[in-house]
Amino acid sequence: MQSPRLHLSECLNVAVTAARAAAAILQSHARNRDDLVIDKKTRNDLVSQADRDAEDAIIHMLRQHTPQFGIVAEESGGEDAGAATWYIDPLDGTTNFLAGIPHYAVSIALIAHTGTMVADEQPMLRDTPVVGVVYDPNREELFTAVHGVGAWLNEHRISCSQTVILEESVLATGFPFRDFSFADQYMPTLHEAMRHTRGIRRFGAASLDLAWTACGRYDGYWEMGLSPWDVAAGTVIVREAGGIAEDMHHKDPWPFKGNAYCGNPQIAAALDALIQPHLKHGSVPVSAF
Repeated sequence: MQSPRLHLSECLNVAVTAARAAAAILQSHARNRDDLVIDKKTRNDLVSQADRDAEDAIIHMLRQHTPQFGIVAEESGGEDAGAATWYIDPLDGTTNFLAGIPHYAVSIALIAHTGTMVADEQPMLRDTPVVGVVYDPNREELFTAVHGVGAWLNEHRISCSQTVILEESVLATGFPFRDFSFADQYMPTLHEAMRHTRGIRRFGAASLDLAWTACGRYDGYWEMGLSPWDVAAGTVIVREAGGIAEDMHHKDPWPFKGNAYCGNPQIAAALDALIQPHLKHGSVPVSAF
């Protein structure tokens, strides 16, 4: 039986169109932010009508053009299916959005499942992010990547930074805000990073942290307790920009359990070495997925 084959350029075009459509909805809602209906899923985990409307637009477009793929979305759920599955975060940075902080993005990724053919390669040996789109509507910055081809920012090829020494690096992270059960593992790493880098930034949108690492604004990034849709697109963007984006526990093919570290090869290795002594392997909770 022949393995299914993905046409990644076509998938990228669909994802870009869907991301732009969702972003237009978000920006429309942003002009009337005080009128939004906001629900609390759990502590510090909010969802608004903007999230739902943007997600509906993305799903409608993806189902129309790629009905053979599975869909997993932050608000409506879903499951892996077929040769590949779309992972969608319609509004990464909801807290920023609701507070009027202009730092949030639409994130869409395609995960090729084991056995799927990509271009002329051999069948995938493990699930792999192969298309990534992260769109920042406030800066009108579109980050895209295709497995084996490269990564771009607004059609200009990007690459990770050239910083090779941790002490000369600027890192991004995300503090525990919803699940504090792993704080005793995260905080020692933060303290060490504060002492051994040029600075740490926390802007509140994981997809943009990954994208900014891919284009060299950050030298590296790490965070715990994320969801797969937070990191799926950013993973392939970083990898195609010449960087490392992996699971902290070195068990999964991409950091879909929400414990991610990334950077250029030198900084990623140094960051990994910083993280490992503080991990309680097997005890960091998997994201609520």
